[in-house]
Amino acid sequence: MEARVKWVENVMFVAESGSGHSIVLDGAPESGGKNLGMRPMELIALGVGSCSSYDVVTILKKSRQNIISCEANVTAKRVASEPAIFESIHLHFKLIGDGLDEKQVGRAIDLSAEKYCSASIMLKNAGVKVTHDFEIKTTN
Repeated sequence: MEARVKWVENVMFVAESGSGHSIVLDGAPESGGKNLGMRPMELIALGVGSCSSYDVVTILKKSRQNIISCEANVTAKRVASEPAIFESIHLHFKLIGDGLDEKQVGRAIDLSAEKYCSASIMLKNAGVKVTHDFEIKTTN
């Protein structure tokens, strides 16, 4: 995997992935930024949420669950000292589907957390407490 991060001005950067996608990162005004992009740590938290969501949706589809919507709300807490690393990340999944099975949803989330989500597992191995829970709305 390769990527490129290019400085634009002040504390603004454009990051480009090896697959050709770009994102703007910027700081808050009090840090010299213009608030025109995500902060790097926000991007890491979103990486965990999107990695796990990808797994959950893929596993549920393979389990023949009729999933209509999956949303992961990410709550991340950082330590008060420098470096202000994450101490915890919580993912709250909101799923909508036609007759979604609660056990299948729980299993999909557990498999993501314990086996498949590289971002989540990497942070857990570094001492970040990563937790999950979920709620289901069925259309049936």
